[in-house]
Amino acid sequence: MGFDMTRFQGEVDQELICAVCSGVLEDPVQVSNMLQAPECEHTFCRTCITEWIKRQATCPLDRTPIDSTQLRVAPRILRKLLARLSISCDNVMHGCQEIVKLDNLVSHLEKCEYNPDRPMLCEQGCNVVIPKNELKDHNCVRELRSIIHSQEQKLMDMKREMVIQKLQIAENKREIRVIHNILGLLKCGPMQDVGIVRQEEREIARWSASLPPAKINRWGGMISTPDELLQSMVKGTLMRAECPLHAIDQLMENCHERNWPSGLRSLETRQKHKRLYSGYVCKRLPGKQAVVVLHYDNKHMPAFMMAQPGLVMIFAHGIE
Repeated sequence: MGFDMTRFQGEVDQELICAVCSGVLEDPVQVSNMLQAPECEHTFCRTCITEWIKRQATCPLDRTPIDSTQLRVAPRILRKLLARLSISCDNVMHGCQEIVKLDNLVSHLEKCEYNPDRPMLCEQGCNVVIPKNELKDHNCVRELRSIIHSQEQKLMDMKREMVIQKLQIAENKREIRVIHNILGLLKCGPMQDVGIVRQEEREIARWSASLPPAKINRWGGMISTPDELLQSMVKGTLMRAECPLHAIDQLMENCHERNWPSGLRSLETRQKHKRLYSGYVCKRLPGKQAVVVLHYDNKHMPAFMMAQPGLVMIFAHGIE
């Protein structure tokens, strides 16, 4: 879109007028293609002719077929003529009476004291840089609170990212251990496999003994389909509670009903077997409304009610 003609001092040559918007050329381009439009070479504002071509692919003056690939920067002589024009400041309505050369307009606007969007430093105490036209409604306390809230949000995001990274590190360590165990099996044969399983069972038993017993008063508060954030929080708790690394991922896989044993996998089956699962031996995860039901502690339960190495059950309420 070109500059308003009324802003210029003196007469403006007709060659410097855009035929689309009837304003003085702004960011001028010329139609230039010797094969398709050898006689056109008309000049327009870049924005004007680009929008025109989208609606009608012909030159606005002589109807020569054109497209956007034929647009070139206007000749230097034309740009020099434009640069010499004298124009009033954009902020004349706000009180600026400056008349500047067109090529100096941008630099003038950046420092124009009448520019309502000019960045200003608040001198009331907060030292925040804000647009001039917002100074009258500026409140330092509100602005500082907004900044603090923004920084707190960034800090929470950083903490969340750190938790995710710690979980990833723990996952990597677990995978390394699994690889080492597999390599050991390849070297030592089946007996070593039995030894590893027994060692893992002993680790689960020691860990179970370190957890406080839990009593569930409201089985209806069970969250059988926890989302990723809730699962991530519980996984972090398992790590902090020093759950054996080889068991963390298996337990977390068993925190959602899709991986629960057949006796718990749906609301209907849970209602049917309520008397059975009320007999679970549960251990509480510190600080959470969540319990682990370990196979080690529940060997009295039928197979369709248990999973290896156990289950994680998350509740909205109802755990003692």
